[in-house]
Amino acid sequence: MIINNLSTIMGRKRIKIATLYKWTGISRSTLTQLYYDKTTMIKLDTIDTLCLVLDITPGELFEYRKE
Repeated sequence: MIINNLSTIMGRKRIKIATLYKWTGISRSTLTQLYYDKTTMIKLDTIDTLCLVLDITPGELFEYRKE
């Protein structure tokens, strides 16, 4: 199972979805789906942009846990 840590990272850095939208240009609907872990697919350029803006690695954004 792949765990999406975007909401945790945003909470730790005290960043709101609206702010992340302004910084990244990623649509608010996409960010909201990612934040609430409601997405089944994410583009690589979206991951790249989030990692660049949030100063994180893909391994911090996502983690893998065996069920």
